[in-house]
Amino acid sequence: MQEQFYRVIAIDGPAASGKSSVARELSRQLGFVYVNSGAIYRAITWYILQKRIDPEDGECITEVLKSAPITGALQDNELRVVIDGVDPADHLRDDCVNEKVAGVSQFPEVRQVVAEKLHKDAYSHNLIVEGRDIGSVVFPDTPYKFYVDASPQVRLQRRAAQGWRDEIAQRDRADSSRPVSPLVIAKDACVIDTSLLTIDEVVSQIIARLKQLGLPIAS
Repeated sequence: MQEQFYRVIAIDGPAASGKSSVARELSRQLGFVYVNSGAIYRAITWYILQKRIDPEDGECITEVLKSAPITGALQDNELRVVIDGVDPADHLRDDCVNEKVAGVSQFPEVRQVVAEKLHKDAYSHNLIVEGRDIGSVVFPDTPYKFYVDASPQVRLQRRAAQGWRDEIAQRDRADSSRPVSPLVIAKDACVIDTSLLTIDEVVSQIIARLKQLGLPIAS
């Protein structure tokens, strides 16, 4: 008998839209395991830079990843990414990673590696996965799809407050224009503008929608 995924809630959106904060709080309230797909791409980027691999050489990156297992360590109901036995959490915001992650994540082979990792996780846990193509590409069959967004001005303010120094407009162009798995709104996703909402208000809207879709949620 074919294995079945556990329940997956997909939360997509551009940088600084609020999806990380929302996904974490939703995970806390529902007891689902939280996964940040962007952290996996950042971990891969950090790893190849450490190995002095050209981040524009897709073939070489693919070969390196064949011998660098990507696993997860469950901590506080969050799956932290571990690559080749190392947890690079302290380096995911390094400037060099910020500069190269968009380019690395455009390669189809890299996106396939990340998708396979997420699928493996979904065979073991109920997941809340945040990213940019989770509902549109990675888990297109999940009925629980959300796309969170905010105005460019609000997103820029949030990014600065978080201490990130990458460029919002540049990242948006890279995410939306890449030929493989571009950032799009899945046709059946519930779209939420978080510009004027608190995290709790966004989470409340999502939970209300999940109840409408029939997801069992304890009161």
